[in-house]
Amino acid sequence: MLKRSFDILSSGLGLLLISPILLIVSLAITLSSKGGVFYKQSRVGLNGVNFNILKFRTMFTGSDKKGLLTVGDRDPRVTPVGYYLRKYKLDELPQLINVLLGDMSLVGPRPEVSKYVNLYSKEDRVVLSIKPGITDYASIYFRNENEILNSSSNPEKKYIEEVMPLKLELNKKYIREKGLLTDLKIIFMTLKSIFHKNENSVT
Repeated sequence: MLKRSFDILSSGLGLLLISPILLIVSLAITLSSKGGVFYKQSRVGLNGVNFNILKFRTMFTGSDKKGLLTVGDRDPRVTPVGYYLRKYKLDELPQLINVLLGDMSLVGPRPEVSKYVNLYSKEDRVVLSIKPGITDYASIYFRNENEILNSSSNPEKKYIEEVMPLKLELNKKYIREKGLLTDLKIIFMTLKSIFHKNENSVT
């Protein structure tokens, strides 16, 4: 109950305070490329129930049909404005609405698409026992995930065999340590990592 109260207060106040930024970003997206301002994608949430995650649109319309993973620092599917939104994590801001609605928490395992959740082992599915979040240890450690995948000749294979297993271990670490103090630490680490591109510590 304490975590939910913190989520409601933080997301509500956050949306109010950043409303001018949300407006500016919305205008930039509208003026720079065709398509809607927001992007919705089905993700697997608490107890395996799907929900629509909200993001600012950073790709050209229809790009998700060419693959679910973003590869490289300059993926050609990403719009010029979208590049900067991704770099500074501004594309994630609409997820505060998901938090306010109760689909997500500020801190928790990042929700995956069904395609990859279907590959989870029985032990891995413990990460679905808590509400997914906007940020977590894995988000910080894999701050430069796009570049990591770009270095591989088979990005999806690398993601499934190397990146995803480590993400799941970091998710389990969060579950073992979860609590308000841990959430505050991760929020601070996330803000720090946005301005320190090579930050990948989760200690």
